[in-house]
Amino acid sequence: MRLTLPFPVRRSRVGFTLIEMLVVIAIIGILASLLLPAFAQAKERARVAKCLSNLKQIGFAIQTYVLDNDNRMPVLFDRPVGMPPVGNSMDVVLLKHAGNNVQVFKCPSDRERTFELTGSSYSWNVFINGQPADALKVLNLSLSDTEIPIFFDKDKFHTPLGDDKDVNYLYADGNIKNQLVIGGSILPRP
Repeated sequence: MRLTLPFPVRRSRVGFTLIEMLVVIAIIGILASLLLPAFAQAKERARVAKCLSNLKQIGFAIQTYVLDNDNRMPVLFDRPVGMPPVGNSMDVVLLKHAGNNVQVFKCPSDRERTFELTGSSYSWNVFINGQPADALKVLNLSLSDTEIPIFFDKDKFHTPLGDDKDVNYLYADGNIKNQLVIGGSILPRP
């Protein structure tokens, strides 16, 4: 015998309807599209921090080189693309002063493979080659050590942070900046 109730029995819902599921997925998609640029910028900031750390280590390598070589700056040149290491390229001259760590010469934002092709993601200011470290001049201009960049990114590796912060510079005083400063003013880049 079957019992029937005089009123309808409602079953409780356990799952989502298709519409509810699509709304949740759409909301998640919108949130992800808002957060992804922030995550990308945070990742780039971490790469910039590593790049700045590398430049700082290169600065220490320059200091030890200067101490070992009668207070003279090294004579360095950038290695042309695809050429093997030569005696006066920075990855050869500064390697022992950088603790034999070749990765110091690689910027983590170097997506163009500049490091692999030239031995370094950074360029050297050839205008200070062989000069006394305590009396640097650039094109016969006497600038302060805070105004003379000695190393800098070979390319605009950090463009996700904006045009004014796309290249890192190591100055003769050991300071590191994202801008080129000469004569107290920030120079525009081409």
